[in-house]
Amino acid sequence: MRKIALVVAIILGLASMLSLYAGTLAGVTLPDTAQVGNATLVLNGLGLRTKYMIKVYVAGLYLTQKSSDPSAIIKAEAPKRMVMHFVRDVSKSQLTDGFTDSFNNNTPDAAKTLKAEVDRFFSALDAVKDGEELVFTYIPGTGTTFAEAGKEKLTISGPAFAEMLFSVWLGPKPPNAGLKKGILGQ
Repeated sequence: MRKIALVVAIILGLASMLSLYAGTLAGVTLPDTAQVGNATLVLNGLGLRTKYMIKVYVAGLYLTQKSSDPSAIIKAEAPKRMVMHFVRDVSKSQLTDGFTDSFNNNTPDAAKTLKAEVDRFFSALDAVKDGEELVFTYIPGTGTTFAEAGKEKLTISGPAFAEMLFSVWLGPKPPNAGLKKGILGQ
């Protein structure tokens, strides 16, 4: 009996330690920090993207310091990262349609002004498989780097594309309200 109690105590202790170092949502665990250049970013929150009640991806927002102010996050000239961890396969056309809708819903003027950058981004996108990630990292002075399935694919310079991109999740019309609340840590 004591051995069982000891094993349970050890398991609970390890589980609580793990929760200190990672965030988990819908079976997806993302680390509490991410290293971006010389900056250590903290996990601001996790959100679940659903479409027609189907789980699509878990998003993790990383910032230099936690914030629940979407406008400040979008406008901040500071490193930030969005990780989209997919929990199902998604085709390239589904990805481009989703981003197009979000750009038009949240930043229609920027979507027109930045059409060349959007086209470059869409040409770099590929279909994703369950378990793969899309990672968007903004670094002031460098721009927004896009990596898919662990491979860096593209960097778009300047803050304008980053503001439009992060508006997908933090703008007035996110893909779903729970996703935005989650990544804002609410």
